[in-house]
Amino acid sequence: MELISMPGHQAKGKVWLVGAGPGDIELLTLKAYRILKHAEVVLFDALVSQDIIDLIPHSAEKIAVGKRAGKHSASQDEINQLLVTKAYTRRNVVRLKGGDPFIFGRGGEELQTLVAADIPFEVVPGITAASGTSAYAGIPLTHRDYAQGVTFITGHCQLAGRPMDWQGYANPNNTLVVYMGTLNANIISQGLIDAGRDSKTPVAIVSKATTQDQQKFIGTLDSLGQLAADPALHMPALIIIGEVVNLTDSLNWFNPQSAEACEADFSTASLY
Repeated sequence: MELISMPGHQAKGKVWLVGAGPGDIELLTLKAYRILKHAEVVLFDALVSQDIIDLIPHSAEKIAVGKRAGKHSASQDEINQLLVTKAYTRRNVVRLKGGDPFIFGRGGEELQTLVAADIPFEVVPGITAASGTSAYAGIPLTHRDYAQGVTFITGHCQLAGRPMDWQGYANPNNTLVVYMGTLNANIISQGLIDAGRDSKTPVAIVSKATTQDQQKFIGTLDSLGQLAADPALHMPALIIIGEVVNLTDSLNWFNPQSAEACEADFSTASLY
């Protein structure tokens, strides 16, 4: 798709690329909240929680451009074009993404479009799904006794025909976090086991992390496919693979039921 701009005209506004965090409204940064409250138009993803969407001013134009596996409401080209078009007609344009926009959020691609169209922008980072999910699931991503490193990958790589570095990912001293990996859970499991990772390596799939609907599905690497196929598993979900998953029982501090009560008492005015 060829980008349509307006030669000879200067963009009226600015685009703010904002990370909404993993879901819990109180994990939204102060800067993200401030930018959101002054937005004139917001293009938001499917991974942005409803609580955060509800913070968008009633006067602002809201455009859902979310992507879910097999259910895309807008193509990337269409999103890019919308950002450019809205920046020529509005002063404060917010591109709101779940988690952090620079970690599997295509934030860099969208900014390249803005650069090409000579549109000013700023980036507001958010708590990425990996750190938010692991913290609320009681699973430290690194630990001196279990994991000296952590790797983030996307489970969509296999579908795109890109070779997966199974040998590198199979390091037993490394935690592996897989974004968007449930559809390829069997491929991921077999690839790691074939590369030498122990089939009994602990794994967790955490669904709707940091929200009152959070659920954990715990098992081992050889049962990853079965965990992902559980009918009780709802998106979004993140896969964590490594010995650190064994700590989830003892470090489990988050109670989704108590989170529901806290959300009922939440007052943005008191925090912001």
